[in-house]
Amino acid sequence: MSAETTSPGKVHALLNPRNVVIVGASDRPGNWAERAARNLRQYGFEGKIFPYNPTRDEIWGEKCYRSFADLPEKPDHLLVVVPAKFVAATLRDGAKAGARSANILSSGFDEAPGEEGAALGRELAQAIAETGLAVCGPNCMGNFNSSSKFFTLTDDRPHNFIEGPVALFGQSGGIVMAIKRGLEERGLVASAFVTSGNETGLNSADYIDYFAQQPHIKALVCYLESIRAPEAFLAACRRARAAGKPVVVMKLGASSEGREAAAAHTGALAGALDAFDAVAGAAGALRVRNLDDLVETVEYLAHAPLPKGDRISAMTFSGGFRGLLLDCAELSGLKFPALSEATRERLDNILGVGTILGNPLDAGFTALSSNKAYMDCVQTLVDDPDIDIVMLQEEVPRWPGSERKEANLRAVNELAPKAGKPIVFISMISYGQNDYSRNLRAQLPNLTFLQEPDRILRTMRAITDYVKNGQALSTAARPRNAQARAILEEALRKAGPATLDEVTSKRVLSLYGIATPREELARSADEAAAAANRIGYPVVAKVVSAALPHKSDIGGVIVNLKNEAEMRAAFAKISGAVAALKDRPVMDGVLVAEMYRGELECVIGAARDPEVGHVILFGSGGVNLEIMRDSALSAPGLDRQKALALIDRTRAGRLTQGYRGKPALDRNVLATTIVGLSHLIEDCGDLIDSVDINPFLVGVQGGAALDGLIVLRR
Repeated sequence: MSAETTSPGKVHALLNPRNVVIVGASDRPGNWAERAARNLRQYGFEGKIFPYNPTRDEIWGEKCYRSFADLPEKPDHLLVVVPAKFVAATLRDGAKAGARSANILSSGFDEAPGEEGAALGRELAQAIAETGLAVCGPNCMGNFNSSSKFFTLTDDRPHNFIEGPVALFGQSGGIVMAIKRGLEERGLVASAFVTSGNETGLNSADYIDYFAQQPHIKALVCYLESIRAPEAFLAACRRARAAGKPVVVMKLGASSEGREAAAAHTGALAGALDAFDAVAGAAGALRVRNLDDLVETVEYLAHAPLPKGDRISAMTFSGGFRGLLLDCAELSGLKFPALSEATRERLDNILGVGTILGNPLDAGFTALSSNKAYMDCVQTLVDDPDIDIVMLQEEVPRWPGSERKEANLRAVNELAPKAGKPIVFISMISYGQNDYSRNLRAQLPNLTFLQEPDRILRTMRAITDYVKNGQALSTAARPRNAQARAILEEALRKAGPATLDEVTSKRVLSLYGIATPREELARSADEAAAAANRIGYPVVAKVVSAALPHKSDIGGVIVNLKNEAEMRAAFAKISGAVAALKDRPVMDGVLVAEMYRGELECVIGAARDPEVGHVILFGSGGVNLEIMRDSALSAPGLDRQKALALIDRTRAGRLTQGYRGKPALDRNVLATTIVGLSHLIEDCGDLIDSVDINPFLVGVQGGAALDGLIVLRR
């Protein structure tokens, strides 16, 4: 396999072309083809630029070519600005002539409403597959690469061609360029950026794989509306994490309206953000909430090392700012742990205040006028092994005259590479830059400056979560459960509903160590009465039918049956309720189960997200499921420790630890169930759409899945 046929090789060809053929060259005022040609020349692209239009011999005062055969050399990169219906043919013709890559600015494909756009999208995908071209787009705005002086954007604003620490790509050209401007305001230059559009050809996974291999890149920044190739995207995020390159993601899809907007704009479905965080976060994506948070996160990653943990200490010069930090830490789920006795004593000796100091440390009331006292305090916090991140209040001075502050900044800049932990300067409020502050900032490459406490703490939470997600636990290899897979494959071969009945669902779950109550399937009233006698009253009676996944809705569940007469009456009532249904579903019998006793109803489940695949869920179950909306998600691949951590992220989890005098509940049985379900998804996820164990009733000792439902992926 040649380098140019690999994913990174294709992106390299796209961003480092030998020449550019502008297909659809036009002299219509303000057209994109002319603006792209002007930018290529203005920024010093060293290859040839060939205008191409089958109807013109001259354009922009220079020769225009009517066919690829007329070109004086083989085409390499096609910048395509023609109507959508001509794009596929253009790619085929260009590839035959020797082109390696193409950037399609044209729109009117999957993102357009109606069948015509969808058909053109399919035709384009076929042409890309046939030619093997490295294709960016369609429906994008061009690309930029500083090292090759390659600039096909249609933007008229000035741009810096400096090898910076950031690579930027995304499905919205307007947002990508806005991010670029926001980063530049903070002195952060993007070495390259790609407006990827619909991603019919190259997709986000390809760009991640390429940029993660570039040694000067410290952070990969991605704006996502949808994920075209989920498995490839997750695998690329894992490779980027292994290479030490965080993938910072701004993802559309927090609201149903946002997901609809994403589908309308890119022609693809956007997934839920909580599922994205669970699965993509575990893979190595660092999702931020908004574009301002994205800038803060990149500011951190470009200048500071990743922290080892989330224990933060701060030194401020304002009691008010100290309070803001504490409030924002609470909102973000972070804490400022108490300073150790040794650190407090050392600070007390430096400051001479004769009082116990808190965290954040408010040094505003002291005479920290000497650089030595300031640096002694900073060194004390750095030396504390119980502190992972040191925060210091200071803005970048915007005018001369702050010699003491500048001396402190320069001294910390020298200390930072040797500190062994990140040192972060923080400000009370957002502030802009001027020429003086930009020049000073450039002289402090080892320092990161974060702005505004709420944004600062959100950023630190995102970064510390990224670090925690990367601390994967190694799990022992285990054999796959062939019996469970055989049951599911047999069910898929049969016609009928996608749901398995409760008996079959629980049979599969039990193969993974998931406990169920004592229960028997009865096909007659006599069998039901005999089963109840063996189990022991009181019992529960439930209809068994794959066509009736929601049994309670039709009166198919009757509880607390105390004797044989009640059992026989319940069997007759359930049978009658099913017979009365219009569609006359098949009833396999009635499940007779013990009235299992426990303390807390939980839900444990798995569901397939359309973008990132399966997620595992734990939370408050039973009747509380819809009311409390108390749940947490995780990627599959859980071991016991990860399962317990998932439980602890919920209110239900806190109740299991004992609450207001109530005994602690059996967390081990919950962890066993979660791990078992995770193993089921690992073994058979390609056959399963979702699994629902609700409720799982847990007690002081033991627990059981009172109900279970597996939905097949038909």
